[in-house]
This record gives sequence, C-alpha cells and structure tokens, in this order.
Amino acid sequence: MRILPTLRQLRYLVALAEHRHFGHAAEACLATQSTLSAGLQELENLLGATLVERTKRKVMLTPLGEEIVARARIVLKGAEDIAELAAASGQILSGALRLGVIPTIGPYLLPRVLPALRQAFPALKLYLREEQSARLVARVGAGDLDIALLALPYPAPELESRVIGTDSFVLACPPDHPLAANSSVDSAQLAEHDLLLMEEGHCLRDHALAACHLPGPSRGDGILATSLTTLVQMVANGLGITLLPAMAVSSGILAGTGLVTRPLVDAGSRSIGLMWRPSSPRKAEFAKLAEFLMAQDQIAGYQ
Repeated sequence: MRILPTLRQLRYLVALAEHRHFGHAAEACLATQSTLSAGLQELENLLGATLVERTKRKVMLTPLGEEIVARARIVLKGAEDIAELAAASGQILSGALRLGVIPTIGPYLLPRVLPALRQAFPALKLYLREEQSARLVARVGAGDLDIALLALPYPAPELESRVIGTDSFVLACPPDHPLAANSSVDSAQLAEHDLLLMEEGHCLRDHALAACHLPGPSRGDGILATSLTTLVQMVANGLGITLLPAMAVSSGILAGTGLVTRPLVDAGSRSIGLMWRPSSPRKAEFAKLAEFLMAQDQIAGYQ
C-alpha cells in the first residue's frame, strides 16, 4: 500500500508557497522552522521529487511543487469541511466562524447585533475580517472565510445568498447648501451639484448611483473617498454633497460635523445579505444565522 502525504506535510508546503519564507511559514503553522523544514524534506522523500528550490536569498517552488500546492489546498479544505461537518452535527452556531464584512456595513451594524448574537449562541466564536466585496467573495469561494456580510446585489453566481434587511440612502450636505432648504430631495436634483462618492471598488458607489437612478457623478467626479468617514469629512469641508446609507447615519457618523440629511423621495435602497458556499457543510447553520439576523430590529430596514 502506498504511503500518502500527511495533512501536516501538505499544510507546511502550502504555507511555504504563501509566505515564500521558511521562518514566516513556520510561524503561520505554529511550528519551529526546523520542524517545518524536516516535514517538507519528509514530503519530498516520500514523493521522490523536489518540490522546493532552496537558495540563500529566496524560496521558490518547482513546477511540480506549484501543482501539488494547488491540489493540497483542495485536500486541506476537504479535511476542514469534514471537521466542520462533525462540529455542525452538534450544537447549532457553535465553534469558530470566519465572517467577512464590508467596511460600509461592519462598523455600523455589527455593534448593534453582536450582543444579541453572543447571548443567543454563547458557544459561537466569531472571527471578523473587513474587506471590500470582491475580496470577500473570493475568500469565501476559496474557503478562507465561511460566510460574508455584504450589500446586495453583488455578482457571485458560485455562492448562495440570503437577504436579511434593507438600507436606504439619504442626502448629506451642509446646512447652508441649497438642497438643505427642502424637506426632501428628488434624485434628479443631485446631478446639478458636486456629488462626492466612494472610489472605484466599493460597491456602495454603484448601489448609491443605481438607487438614485444616476449614471455617475457629474461635477464631483474625480473627488473620491476611501471610506465613509473620509467622505463625510470632505462634505463637511464644503467640497460637495454625498449619499449615505441610513445605517451609517443612525449610527452617528455625522456627529460633530454639523451636516444635515434629507430623504430622497424617489430613491431605492441597498439590500444587506449573507453569502456562503453551497457546498459548505454548515449551510443549514448559515440559514439559521440569516433568520436570526432578520429578526433583529436593528436590521429590519433602515429608512
């Protein structure tokens, strides 16, 4: 019977491929450098092939090593799924859960719902990662994250999604701005003013434009922000007006700025939802999580 590589050996190889440094790879695997080096040597002896080119200046994988790394990732993910499946067969929403969240939702929603989540599921250990939607979707698909909390719609046909709430958009502007004199604003009026938005890559930009039926910013184009906080400060400094999710406004993002908000009479909203892999052994748990979040008053719908 052929002796097969161990999961430990494959994990060492994948870590080395990711870090390209023996010391950093060993640290990521919670092992000593000598232990990692010995494990990789054992793997090469077992396979009868050289997987790593070792020089004093850098670490490179051979073509065969790169191919084995790709297959090793699949094997390791399958082993993780086995462990998660066994864990999921016990208590619902317990153990480690790697949740990704986008920056325009995380700081404003999570502080409101996490206390109730911890109380309802005390055995759940939540690990959070904040990134833009594209990166989160890729990480969920690759198995680096279990689930993502983001704004919908977002193109990810390979993942399942569940809407858990809605978030409308409001106009934010200085109190002396012409639009501040109105009790509400028609989205068509926005095109006449310097509209500031998030930079490319943030789905909030596209969702805000779509909700207000705008093809893109007119006179404010080229003045882009990397975060909602920066966007608010730009408006507070008189550079223009902006569209903010009601979720952020109700969380106090405008505190101390003197800015005012006005509802948009004909604007739509963005949906807030969860995404996960259809193949995940914990998908039934994720559906339960979606149901739990939907029942929270804080996420029922910001208007």
